[in-house]
Amino acid sequence: MNAGNTRPRVGLLTFGCRVNQYETQMMRGLLATTFDVVDGKADLYVVNACTVTSLAERKARQAMRRLRREHPGAKIVLVGCLADAVAQSLTRVEGAGLLGGNAWKGRIDEVVTRALAGEHGMLPDAEQIPLAQERIKEYRGRVRALLKVQDGCSLSCTFCRTTQVRGPSRSKPIAAALSEACSLVQSGYPEIVFAGINLAQYAPPDGDLAELVQSMLKVDGLRRLRLGSINPYGITERLVKVFSTDHRACPYFHIPLQSGDDVVLRRMERGYTTSFYRSRISLIRRFIPKATFGADVIVGFPGEGEAAFARTCEIVEEVGFANLHIFRYSRRDGTFAANLPNHVQESKKRERVEHLRELARAIRCDLHRRFLGSEEEVLIEERRDGKWRGYTHGYIDTYLLKGDGVAAGDEVTVKIEKATDCYLEGVIKDRTDTR
Repeated sequence: MNAGNTRPRVGLLTFGCRVNQYETQMMRGLLATTFDVVDGKADLYVVNACTVTSLAERKARQAMRRLRREHPGAKIVLVGCLADAVAQSLTRVEGAGLLGGNAWKGRIDEVVTRALAGEHGMLPDAEQIPLAQERIKEYRGRVRALLKVQDGCSLSCTFCRTTQVRGPSRSKPIAAALSEACSLVQSGYPEIVFAGINLAQYAPPDGDLAELVQSMLKVDGLRRLRLGSINPYGITERLVKVFSTDHRACPYFHIPLQSGDDVVLRRMERGYTTSFYRSRISLIRRFIPKATFGADVIVGFPGEGEAAFARTCEIVEEVGFANLHIFRYSRRDGTFAANLPNHVQESKKRERVEHLRELARAIRCDLHRRFLGSEEEVLIEERRDGKWRGYTHGYIDTYLLKGDGVAAGDEVTVKIEKATDCYLEGVIKDRTDTR
């Protein structure tokens, strides 16, 4: 125990999606009233871990082994989706003394107290606190603040454990989300990013996603609003029109594709076709011609042949994604896809991933060149490699060639003078807004 200090030290490690990142910030706030939340050596570590892919699980296991090796006297608590997967016998994990599923995150102070008292094993199921009661007051070390407005998923994609470990879709009421956003903006966060497990299923009792965006844009002091990942069926004409009428609504849409082949999409049970996906891109471009796009793609899903993969490459090239997250299909016990026939060899998956990465790189390079000579508003986030950097409204990573007098949180107009496949670079033309 921490000699000379009556408050135990607690460290937090996060693996996984933006919802996990938000929930870690929430747990940090809850723990800070009773414990010293630290970044370094601690008496107890809370590991908030993901189970969606085998890679995510492996990273969490490696982290816990490292903690055991470097801090043998510290206790380790595992919470989140990975702990829920263990409870449902979907996977096994060693290294944690006490485990609690997602529902325990809202009572993390109790979990830590029980772990420090010597309790081991899996905590029993707990009742989830309403999303209206989940909130954060700060997003430590960031300029953009995540705001979780939705949790769970009421679909059952055949490759995914989310429904099993997160439960059905739940939505934060608009009034609660607005209150939280106002607090974050007043605390100095100029950009809010909506986060959810399936944002397309956002359906609170007091409105819908379009109404949430419309209401959020009335928050005094908010300079930017951005959507996190949203499935195609969540892109409605009403939502797009709301985004088209206010420059603070960032015209970047991360819309998971997963596959460009309709047969594969049916096997995945994604609930849309490539034709519908294309229609959502067209809808956005009709109202917001300069919109940029991101997507997730799964390579090597069972039964994916060369022709199916070629169709995925075709739609990737057609849309021209600014960001493409590429995943090798990961077989997950407990999912329907794990028992499908015709699993793709790992060597073939790796080959296709490399091909798609090269294609995505070439597309980004071409897209970025179109910005040469243009003037873009950039929200400065941090100093990296000796240069200030941030993002445009269209979520393009941008560096300043000169940044005298600039600080994180400033919004500046940058004339783009250089474009690579990874980022833009330019000089400040004008300071749009300073804190």
